[in-house]
Amino acid sequence: MQATYRKYILNFKRPSGTSRGVLTTKETWFLILTEGNKKGIGECGILRSLSVDDRPDYEEKLKWVCENIQLGRDMLWESLQEFPSIQFGVEMAFRSLEAKDPFILYPSRFTDGNAGIPINGLVWMGEKAYMKEQISEKLQQGFSCIKLKIGAIDFEAELDLLKYIRSEFSSEEIEVRVDANGAFSPAEALEKLKRLSVYEIHSIEQPIKAGQWYHMRDLCKESPIPVALDEELIGVTSISRKHELLQTIRPQYLIFKPSLIGGFKGTVEWIDLAENMNTGWWVTSALESNVGLNAISQWTYTLNSPMPQGLGTGGLYTNNFACPLNVKSGTINYDPTVNWEFNL
Repeated sequence: MQATYRKYILNFKRPSGTSRGVLTTKETWFLILTEGNKKGIGECGILRSLSVDDRPDYEEKLKWVCENIQLGRDMLWESLQEFPSIQFGVEMAFRSLEAKDPFILYPSRFTDGNAGIPINGLVWMGEKAYMKEQISEKLQQGFSCIKLKIGAIDFEAELDLLKYIRSEFSSEEIEVRVDANGAFSPAEALEKLKRLSVYEIHSIEQPIKAGQWYHMRDLCKESPIPVALDEELIGVTSISRKHELLQTIRPQYLIFKPSLIGGFKGTVEWIDLAENMNTGWWVTSALESNVGLNAISQWTYTLNSPMPQGLGTGGLYTNNFACPLNVKSGTINYDPTVNWEFNL
């Protein structure tokens, strides 16, 4: 077996805003395995400034993986605890290599084109008019669940956007999730959550910055809106530490980004703990290319979660790879009649 890696820069069609700044490009890395005439493709979806493995020796670690690929998936995964995005790429590449078709990692009714996965429509931060335009677009596209990034523009303007949604659609018609990306301070968070709750919000992701377990615990107890942890899970790798986090904070929901929390194996550890505590959860992609999104979507379908998932559409980039994934009526689907165009 041979292994190589390649860097690839994805270009946003339009700058996309979060509370941590505006994104114009997204770096990703592909791990390519070859054995005989078979090929396996894995994506190491690092998010600079957010991934715990955003460090100077990242490429060096990818090179080490390629030089030690004979260790196999499980031993490599164990050796990569500090590099969750590479854990994800390794799992994916081996699964792809073993598959009949390198892009069908988890055959199902989803990959047969007979079932879709309900997803939320993502509204990016920006000027109020731009956010309103995105909201209208998502509603016209048939989404019954939308997610708004908040915390970057004026809070009153964000409340106005929620008021606009609720003036048009009830909470029975449209589920609204908001994601603060840690934008609120512990001192102001509860008051802001109370003001948001007027608009019948389903949940709020990461209202305060990660690492403040006791502040977050108090918010989860007192908030009128269910709290979902996202960035809080990043860098928490041992099962005992995961258990400690959940026991301390007791969140209502967890949001899983496999690229940031140790791939599928790392995510399953979280799912098992969450279900033992009756904590809700859903899976979210993390700006991967269509290659990583495809793997996450196929795997997510096998989990049989009834909730809308946070699976991006892949339509954010000018230079993504043409693929069978598409979004219609608020679901992500796989059309097996469409061919992949993956050229590096």
